[in-house]
Amino acid sequence: QVQLVESGGGLVQPGGSLRLSCTASGIFFSGYDAGWYRQAPGNQRELVATITSGGSTTYADSVKGRFTISRDNVKKMVALQMNSLKPEDAAVYICKASKAIMGRIVDYWGQGTQVTVSS
Repeated sequence: QVQLVESGGGLVQPGGSLRLSCTASGIFFSGYDAGWYRQAPGNQRELVATITSGGSTTYADSVKGRFTISRDNVKKMVALQMNSLKPEDAAVYICKASKAIMGRIVDYWGQGTQVTVSS
């Protein structure tokens, strides 16, 4: 059974930092691309950052220079370091692992972790 479990969310003041982690089980994680998405109430889910199986990264413009995505294939984990947090960063953060298998994309999603940015 494939599971992605996020942790590290919480309440932080504007300007503060949080580090989110997502640990995978049931898959050969090093072969998967991984990413972080977020969804705020009333908004669509949006891409925050991605990291390929080879380690290449991309970021949403809104988080460039503030967030850093990384992965540890031995621990089967993808992390998101979030610095200089803003109230508009508040959302449920969800991790995803994806891979092309036999011509189709297979996605696995976590349940999400809440990030609240407020003074």
